[in-house]
Amino acid sequence: MAADTNPQDRVPRRSRTDGERTRSAILRTAASLATVDGLEGLSIGNLAAATGISKSGLYAHFGSKQELQLATVDEAERILDAEVVQPALAAQPGLAQLVAVCEEFLDYLRRRVFPGGCFFAAAALEMGTRAGPVKERIAAFQNEFVTLLRDIAGTAVEQHELPASEDPDQLAFELYGTLLAADARFVLHEDPAVLDLARQIVRRRLGLVDSSRHTERG
Repeated sequence: MAADTNPQDRVPRRSRTDGERTRSAILRTAASLATVDGLEGLSIGNLAAATGISKSGLYAHFGSKQELQLATVDEAERILDAEVVQPALAAQPGLAQLVAVCEEFLDYLRRRVFPGGCFFAAAALEMGTRAGPVKERIAAFQNEFVTLLRDIAGTAVEQHELPASEDPDQLAFELYGTLLAADARFVLHEDPAVLDLARQIVRRRLGLVDSSRHTERG
């Protein structure tokens, strides 16, 4: 029989878990701030004011502004994956999954997961002209998301749910463009009707609405 575990041996593991939870909470706040003030406006100082954690405590988690920015991007990706991607992937592969990704993204905006709309839409515009690892991380995420749309569209074509002539790359570009436009207008006007319009555009583009009669087909 193995010897009993010393209760003290479990303390470091519990401390790490608490530390991970604290770090995640800090980064969620950082991501929210970044959608309003920008990643460049994110600092240990304003994060300390928003979280009530001392600057020295935050420096223990993040040694530099760039490290804080990169960790914030990672947390925003984790949140979007949990809020949008994973729920959408639970749908039937193919057309249903393609619709689900767009629907979940629009619902993510409607729920105001971040006060400034989609984190990555805001960050891409802000960091697009700034070379470095933060820009590269944001660009990598954007490419992954568009690739996800393209791959699902390709499956829908293979399953004959979309016309054989459909170009998955072009369709992914159009759908992503619609989602970004919805995000921009929703942030500016705070009108849920914008999201409903985007939803209709997506469904019409995917052949789920009879454009001549404006009726849903599925």
